[in-house]
Amino acid sequence: QVYLVESGGGSVQAGGSLRLSCRTSGINFKIHRMNWYRQAAGKQRDLVASISSDGSTNYTDSVKGRFTISRDNARNTVYLQMNALKPEDTAGYYCHLTWRSSNLWGRGTQVTVSS
Repeated sequence: QVYLVESGGGSVQAGGSLRLSCRTSGINFKIHRMNWYRQAAGKQRDLVASISSDGSTNYTDSVKGRFTISRDNARNTVYLQMNALKPEDTAGYYCHLTWRSSNLWGRGTQVTVSS
């Protein structure tokens, strides 16, 4: 069975930093593109950052220069380093991958940024 477990969320003031982790099991982690999504209250879930199996990264414009996605294939874990956080970054953050044509999600971790 495939598991994705996020951690690292919390409450910070604007300008602060958090590092999210998503630990996976049950998959050949190193071959998969890994994604971080976020969903604010009452809004749709949007892609924040993505990292391919070869380490290529992509970011939504609103987080470029502030967030960094990375992966550790030895630990089957993907990270999201979030710096210079803003109140508008407040959301549930979800780890995602596509596995055998299915979308797999973790339960998410909440990030709250106060002004």
